[in-house]
Amino acid sequence: MTIIKTPNTPKPERFTDAAAAVDRLEALYTQATEFLCKTFAAALTEGAPEGRMRAFYPEVRITTTSYAKIDTRLSFGHVSSPGTYAATITRPDLFRHYLIQQIGLLLEHHGCGVSVGASDTPIPVHFAVANDASITVPQEGAADFTLRDVFDVPDLSTTNDDIVNGTYVSPDDTQPLAPFTAQRVDYSLARLSHYTATDARHFQNHVLFTNYQFYVSEFENYARKMLDDPNSGYTSFVSTNNATITKGDQTLEASEKMPQMPTYHLTRADGSGITLVNIGVGPSNAKTATDHIAVLRPHAWLMVGHCAGLRNSQALGDFVLAHAYLREDHVLDDDLPVWVPIPALAEIQIALEQAVAQVTKLEGYELKRVMRTGTVATIDNRNWELRDQSGPVQRLSQSRAVALDMESATIAANGYRFRVPYGTLLCVSDKPLHGELKLPGMASDFYKTQVASHLMIGIRAMEHLREMPLERIQSRKLRSFEETAFL
Repeated sequence: MTIIKTPNTPKPERFTDAAAAVDRLEALYTQATEFLCKTFAAALTEGAPEGRMRAFYPEVRITTTSYAKIDTRLSFGHVSSPGTYAATITRPDLFRHYLIQQIGLLLEHHGCGVSVGASDTPIPVHFAVANDASITVPQEGAADFTLRDVFDVPDLSTTNDDIVNGTYVSPDDTQPLAPFTAQRVDYSLARLSHYTATDARHFQNHVLFTNYQFYVSEFENYARKMLDDPNSGYTSFVSTNNATITKGDQTLEASEKMPQMPTYHLTRADGSGITLVNIGVGPSNAKTATDHIAVLRPHAWLMVGHCAGLRNSQALGDFVLAHAYLREDHVLDDDLPVWVPIPALAEIQIALEQAVAQVTKLEGYELKRVMRTGTVATIDNRNWELRDQSGPVQRLSQSRAVALDMESATIAANGYRFRVPYGTLLCVSDKPLHGELKLPGMASDFYKTQVASHLMIGIRAMEHLREMPLERIQSRKLRSFEETAFL
């Protein structure tokens, strides 16, 4: 019989104060991870201990016997029907504000208190030691003992998207309270660090995605100006490998090796700043980035990249505001069928249009000189022009698409899937159907000017969204009739 050693965890306790509940979650998580770090470090130097070392994620749980009386304008913060609901929690220090907000709404709407205690989901040792730089989990076989015989390792049965995909089946009568399990969150936190070379704690609530390196330089220039403005509210600029400056004239330490998706953060003390992710080219990168950033529950994400213009009336440098998407990227077909419509979100569309008007100084009908609204097609073949064009061109025509790229529909669809408000504003960089291929030396002065303005439009749109209450940005279009209470 295997001996299982665990920390001496207190029994579940009921709370009617959200901050106190989160304090307990933090205490339980700290106790569990310190236990695993200590026993694992000892195992590496002293050999395998007797028995299995195990600690559990904390969880928050609510049981209600009545339907909640809520403000019907609010699309989250309450459970859909009487019953028991629970969520395993990781890194409560990182998610403290979010947890206080979400638990506070539960308490307000249901008035029955929440229970906080240890769950029955073990914490994988890889995730427990992730924040202890002095400990590294060796590859299987590198240690003097078989790792999985002594410690728990990541378990794919609890590391999936079943909840957000609407395919989750509870093994008992308990329903999910949050969109992700703790293991799923830990998995993404580890992936974010790997792909972006920055810690999850630096990510801001407003995320811009781009597929063009030029925007990175523009973003850094803007960030330095903001850091020199005492009224901007921005406090730091974080680059790859967590290099940080707090003043505009400071030097950023150059990265020896760039990550796959270089990421930069213009931070504010309350997390309401802006993160820019250069996802590169292709729907696979777009899906990977959004798969993992989604666990941080950003308030909104926008794509500000380059595209092919499909109308002869468009000019290089024109903007395209997507209000629909033709999905031929294929990377999300198994998670979100292509028959699922991806609606435009009014608040995001208005913020983007206002930002274009603000930056270009054009309003109303005059705005149509530089911006077209319409369907954006996203494909997975960068060189689609080299194949028989009859099929793709026919579909593009039937869809009324005005632009084509390789990322926007993926980012929008994953925003829809993960309940993260999304939007797209693209800049036309070529017109392949009209003989203007993307070639060196084609950029006009108008195009260069528009590209320089493009990032600023994205920033201004995020600043408009920052002023809106979260409950207004979080559209009901993103939520079904059976949703988790937590955003």
